Amino acid sequence: MNARKRNLKPEPTAAEMYASRRNDIARLLDVLQMELDKHADRAKADARNWGLTGDLGKVREDLINLVGFMSGMDPEQVIEFLNDAE
Repeated sequence: MNARKRNLKPEPTAAEMYASRRNDIARLLDVLQMELDKHADRAKADARNWGLTGDLGKVREDLINLVGFMSGMDPEQVIEFLNDAE
């Protein structure tokens, strides 16, 4: 039993886990940008494909909900924010 205890890693602190998750999110945002670029290339090659437009509708909806969650705003407020930029 003592041998098993010696091999256990200590639990990460909240700050360590925060930093790790923030790093993961930054990497995922980079991947999202790369995937958006590839998706745009596909859309250019097949400009009549409404399925690709639907893909972005789903991503947009998810991001609206995510921004709402992180900012404490209702999704409708996020949409108003987007509309104000137009």
